[in-house]
Amino acid sequence: MSKISEGNEFIPNRIAVLTVSDSRSLGDDRSGDTLVARLEAAGHILADRMIIRDERAEIADQLRAWSLDPEIDVVISTGGTGLTGRDVSVEAHRDVYEKEIEAFGTVFTIVSMKKIGTSAVQSRATGGVANGTYLFALPGSTGACKDAWDEILVHQLDYRHGPCNFVEIFPRLDEHKRRK
Repeated sequence: MSKISEGNEFIPNRIAVLTVSDSRSLGDDRSGDTLVARLEAAGHILADRMIIRDERAEIADQLRAWSLDPEIDVVISTGGTGLTGRDVSVEAHRDVYEKEIEAFGTVFTIVSMKKIGTSAVQSRATGGVANGTYLFALPGSTGACKDAWDEILVHQLDYRHGPCNFVEIFPRLDEHKRRK
């Protein structure tokens, strides 16, 4: 059973939010706004925010750039995870991942099933690691962003969360790249 360890201090993460959309602007990006409000309320730092078109190469290039930025620990994208021809966020994320966190999509589907039933099968939420940075692709709906943050990410991005969390293994994410 998960719990908060009183012995650990909260460590804020620097999180970039990427909205993938051909039609949104910062003025009407409700899903991006939802993620920013939640990450800041949890005590994390908004490191950067951007809206980018549904173009696989452009998305992958931005993910790579942020994954190489030492001032960014986590990237959360919203949008482009569906099944239509323009939905290419998942493919772009996988172009960048060094390791995929397969269980992220599974747990997100379980959370979604409780809210939207079998419609959850249409989501392809994913998570992975590149260059010591966590990358997560969420659906573009505000409800999906709330569910992913409230049920998964708020816990896994909190160093106090037990029995384990993503933050405690940050120092080891890129250990394979260090000289021995």
